[in-house]
Amino acid sequence: MALATGNEDAGAAARRLLRAVRVGSLATSAQGRPFASLVTPAAAADASVLLLLSDLAEHTRHLRDDPRCALLVAGPAVEVNPQTAPRLTVTGTAIPDADPALKARYLAIHPYAALYADFGDFRLWRMCPTGGRLVEGFARASHLREADLAPDLATIAALAGSEASIIAHCNHDHPTALARIAGESGEWRMVTVDVDGCDLASGNRVVRVAWSTPASSAADVRRELVRLAGTA
Repeated sequence: MALATGNEDAGAAARRLLRAVRVGSLATSAQGRPFASLVTPAAAADASVLLLLSDLAEHTRHLRDDPRCALLVAGPAVEVNPQTAPRLTVTGTAIPDADPALKARYLAIHPYAALYADFGDFRLWRMCPTGGRLVEGFARASHLREADLAPDLATIAALAGSEASIIAHCNHDHPTALARIAGESGEWRMVTVDVDGCDLASGNRVVRVAWSTPASSAADVRRELVRLAGTA
């Protein structure tokens, strides 16, 4: 397979996949023995991985002893062969994070988790990727560094400052356009906005909408939404 290092396009593609998936496999270790389990990740604005984990889970006990871990996520296969699916493995360390804004983002992407998110044995963990490997198809593999996976910090901050107003404006003034963009009937609301796209929710159904290119300002987001509403 062809390998790429420091590939900005591969980094953006990796983030798009990571933000769109709703399930993955978390790899941890206990006393040198590997262990894998199903988890439901969400991506923060900076593309760090958010996990809502029970203290009683085996993988949580592993992370408390050794925070190093890996996460494998995959998109839908192009053909009947499952290996035609795009997939991404990210490696890094995971620690508990009590930031209420991160918890709110996780629940915006996984609203059904509100049923147990406040149980005493559940808490949010944040995995900071230090590297990864993206496979987009045959002979299309890229090794990714931490810098490839992370959006520009200034851009993250700029959009974070505009996120609440963008969401409020779209939900109040453009619900019909949001339904067209979601591509399904229902009362759709925008629940997140970031450099790579947005998440739209109708009840417990949440869909990820990706921008054509990463946005660097609220004006870029507006142009993308106008484009998507016009082509939906």
